[in-house]
Amino acid sequence: MTQSCCCEGEAVAVRQDATRSKSRILRATDYRRGRWKNGAGWTSEVHREPDVDDWKWRLSIAEVETDVPFSTFPGVERQLVLLSGAGMRLRFDNGKVHELSNPFDMIGFSGDQSLVGELLDGPTRDFNLMWKRGVVDAQIWRRPLVGAMVVFADPGETWAVHMLAGQAHFAGEHALGSMETGDTALLMAGDERMRFALDGAGEALLMRIVELK
Repeated sequence: MTQSCCCEGEAVAVRQDATRSKSRILRATDYRRGRWKNGAGWTSEVHREPDVDDWKWRLSIAEVETDVPFSTFPGVERQLVLLSGAGMRLRFDNGKVHELSNPFDMIGFSGDQSLVGELLDGPTRDFNLMWKRGVVDAQIWRRPLVGAMVVFADPGETWAVHMLAGQAHFAGEHALGSMETGDTALLMAGDERMRFALDGAGEALLMRIVELK
């Protein structure tokens, strides 16, 4: 999977600098946090792309304080990951029931579906990845971080790395800085494939987001 790339010329260097500026670390302390209208919890928005109401994809963290019906998002696919708390039972309108009871359990489902979240024993915090069906495709993995991990970002795609636990830092050519638990890195390629080296210890969510042509 490892590839090397030799780039020459001032124009290439300028283009790489411009591309690198789009990749960045989003600090947990900077997420936009807002109370739900029904008073049942909070949402901390990590990132939306683009930064408008009609976004193509979105990352957020929900703090659920009581049993609550989920908002529907027509035309949207969702991935939900339990970050903390005893867990949640999801009751879908089609009769399906699914429990998230272990740390970092995850489930994918359509935002078109109606469902109710029932807390198993107190509040939870949950990570959400959402994307517009037919506009964006996305994948998510939970990965242990032991030493170095390399991410290759190709043109037209974004990789997001959310630190579930531990600490890490980006080294090498694209040294974005250090990450703490709860931080999220956005890795963007621009016109050329780019290599990002992450070194540390802990666990992370790794997400690949691709805009469809």
